[in-house]
Amino acid sequence: MSSPEVSSPVVSGVSRSPADAASGFGRTLVVGLIAAFALAAPAIAHHSSAPFYDATKKVEAQGPVTKFLFKNPHSFLYFEAADDQGQKVEWQVELGPAASLTRTGWTPETLKPGTTIKVVGQPSRAEGSHGMCCAKITKPDGSPITPGGRVTEEQQPPK
Repeated sequence: MSSPEVSSPVVSGVSRSPADAASGFGRTLVVGLIAAFALAAPAIAHHSSAPFYDATKKVEAQGPVTKFLFKNPHSFLYFEAADDQGQKVEWQVELGPAASLTRTGWTPETLKPGTTIKVVGQPSRAEGSHGMCCAKITKPDGSPITPGGRVTEEQQPPK
């Protein structure tokens, strides 16, 4: 007696066994999962500023820019200002990515060393540090740094 033939799916004129079909499905599933994780990585990687900065407080300082690092994933602005005791200290302001700043009219040349600015933002939680984020950055008179530009970096809600 001959054994009954098992029908196999036919793809583009090629006969495939059920095991081959399952193997192809497995590869498709793995590739799909990798793609899903790759697309979700930026959303997973984004973090809240709450552990690092105190949203219940505001700090204000004014002085000349010493350095402006225009980069992704975060830009940083450094400037000198007097602390509570009148001593000069260097402040660090954490900003959004260069890509976002560019969309609001900022460039690496927007804040050159020596430019006097006024900054109001959330202070760092690190004891003894002089850092802030989610800052409003203006000229000393309160006008925007760039003509028609946004003066406040808006904080995104945690996801």
